Amino acid sequence: MSKTVAIIGASNNRNKYSNKAVRAYLDKGWTVYPVNPNLQEVEGISCYKSIEEVPEPIDRISVYVPPQIGINLLPVIARKKHNELYINPGAENNTLIQKAYELGLLPIYACSIIAIGSHPSSYPNS
Repeated sequence: MSKTVAIIGASNNRNKYSNKAVRAYLDKGWTVYPVNPNLQEVEGISCYKSIEEVPEPIDRISVYVPPQIGINLLPVIARKKHNELYINPGAENNTLIQKAYELGLLPIYACSIIAIGSHPSSYPNS
């Protein structure tokens, strides 16, 4: 059974790291759940409107939304059954990280693409 990852803020824009993450996780054999309330699909995969809709359990949640959006998602993330929470560069600020800890989450502030042994530059913009 493959590992699962929810990519919050997944995008169809191949210039964005949230799209590169979808491609990187797929290449590594993960089951990917793109999450974006404004999209129907990302890279040919059905997109979920919210993290609440993603089936459990989730091995990893990877956040790619601005901190002012991410902070409002933390209570829902805290209720979801998952093993790891990655807050990618650009999606963090001190308030978000503090709130995550207050909710009992143990956020990992790092690039989740690199964490799986890939590099964003391996995924071209076109």
